Amino acid sequence: MAQFAFGVDSLAVFWFNIGMSRSTLLRTIAPSVVLTLLGFLLAYQFVDPAPPRHLTLGTGGPEGAYYLFGERYREILRRNGVELRVLPTAGSVENLALLTRDRQPIDAAFVQGGSRPGGGAPGLLSLGSLYYEPLWVFYRGLRPLRRIPALRGLRLAIGAKGSGTQQLVRRVLSVNGLHEGNSRLLPLGGEAAAAKLLAGELDGVFLVASAQAPLVRRLLLAPGIHLMSFERASAYTRKLRFLSALVLPEGAIDLKRDVPSQDTRLLAASANLVVREDLHPALIDLLLQAAQEIHSGGGWFEKPGEFPNPEHADFPISSDARRFYRYGPPLLQSFLPFWAASLVDRTKVLLLPLVALLIPLLKIMPPIYRWRMRSRVYRWYRELQAIDLGLFHQANPPREQYREELDRIEQEVAKVDIPLSFADELFNLRLHIELIRRRLEGREGPVATPEGPAQRPG
Repeated sequence: MAQFAFGVDSLAVFWFNIGMSRSTLLRTIAPSVVLTLLGFLLAYQFVDPAPPRHLTLGTGGPEGAYYLFGERYREILRRNGVELRVLPTAGSVENLALLTRDRQPIDAAFVQGGSRPGGGAPGLLSLGSLYYEPLWVFYRGLRPLRRIPALRGLRLAIGAKGSGTQQLVRRVLSVNGLHEGNSRLLPLGGEAAAAKLLAGELDGVFLVASAQAPLVRRLLLAPGIHLMSFERASAYTRKLRFLSALVLPEGAIDLKRDVPSQDTRLLAASANLVVREDLHPALIDLLLQAAQEIHSGGGWFEKPGEFPNPEHADFPISSDARRFYRYGPPLLQSFLPFWAASLVDRTKVLLLPLVALLIPLLKIMPPIYRWRMRSRVYRWYRELQAIDLGLFHQANPPREQYREELDRIEQEVAKVDIPLSFADELFNLRLHIELIRRRLEGREGPVATPEGPAQRPG
């Protein structure tokens, strides 16, 4: 820091002299300017490209929660100058297929926990969990069921084809030994599955929906339809790490009718926001800020501020998302619009050559400038010294030749234009010329100078 302050002080004197010698000043700083520009050009190769202004988000059906949330994301991104296209899909499985497709891919999607294919999904990253999605198991019958194996051999709707619900249910059934060979697993979901259950054409229905969903309320209040309580919920969370155990309190749906009639243990996946690994970091920050604005308020099962978070993710967490959860939104976006903050953040690498070159340039440019100014004066001293030595050592020095040389030197010196801060150097040169001229004419004697008697330059 002291070196930097010294450089700034020297530079202040340096700039004070600009008006007196612009051409010399330009020749002095030109190499430094060129060097700095080359450093910037080199550093610019490492600057990230600007974030795109368009983004496609895969959701779910137009009647589902994913699509409704997508509309809210679109409004938030539009405020920041990014156009978000909300794409309706069949659900999580189709979203994953679109994310991994090379032609006309989507950039981000809502994906239900447990939808990740068994072989993994390379090239995809999670930005975190957004909220809980409870798994509801409704069944017909008189006796209460507490375990999934009790559904063996029954007619079960496990979710529509291509939905995250079906993917999740198959994994839950698999750890209990249920499959197409010992049960009738039908690709139905939503209203269609509920209607068949109410009509007696199904024995059980698996749904993934919010506790406030009208379909859930309708089935909870329907006569002859019961909600399964997972008495081994904690064991599921050990087997299937993406699941969480929740409790729906007695009377939470309807206190007057006491629905449900007892505390009910549920399993829940979490909605994940999944992106392609090549998504621009600035857009990741923007999506996470939108997620925080939309999902941080809490819900029936979520505490305020609990979501979004990096827990329960079914995919590797993006490093940009981890930084967001640890440190919060980028500081620049607190003071600047999104695009301005993105530009500053991307070009910060250009500060490296500036810092690396500016400090040494601040120190060396003033001495170089002083040397150039003094060199315009000192270059005649060699000729004056040659004349002086000739007068001292030669018996018959060529006085007329020396006189012509002194006249020439004096005329050249008279044309020299240097800044005022170097005027003493020029006046000393003139005094020394006068001293040599006195010797040449045989008029030895002191020549007054501002510092005292004139001295021969050494």
